[in-house]
Amino acid sequence: NMLGGKKQMTYQELVSEIRGIFMQADVSGIKEHIAYQFNIRGEAEGAFYAEVLEGKLYIEPYEYYDRDVLFTTTADTLLSIATGTMDAVAAFTLGKLQVEGSFDKALLLQSFSKQAGREKKKMKAEEKRQQKAEEKIQQKAEEKEPQKAEEKEPQKAEEKVAQKTEEKTAKKTVRRLLKK
Repeated sequence: NMLGGKKQMTYQELVSEIRGIFMQADVSGIKEHIAYQFNIRGEAEGAFYAEVLEGKLYIEPYEYYDRDVLFTTTADTLLSIATGTMDAVAAFTLGKLQVEGSFDKALLLQSFSKQAGREKKKMKAEEKRQQKAEEKIQQKAEEKEPQKAEEKEPQKAEEKVAQKTEEKTAKKTVRRLLKK
């Protein structure tokens, strides 16, 4: 029970949390119109709807009368489904999620909830990877720091020699070309 240790979640908090999760899902592939109403029982009680319209997702704290699917569940179960820790079909089978209306459209809930969870994980993993890479670069820079001062002088001298040699070669080439 995710809400166990925390203070009770309000209806507003639930709606904004669900919005935050679902909004990360890519619904651009869903060409049909979907209207879901969620009736939340118990804690954070209330009704809100999620609508997919022309490949965009809208979540509003109202009832939606012209809906395709009505889900009745608890805040806890809905959050578990949204974050991908519980399968919507499993929740239905266990009687934690009541579904009225179009079953085909109801199944699409899974696609954007689980996907949202996956996207979130992917983003987090990507952030971690970038952070690690940046830390490594920083570490290497710090390791190089003390040696830099000693290296600088001989390096400069070598660079000057190389530059002069290049200039001489270039001048020779130009002379050769002019002679022709």
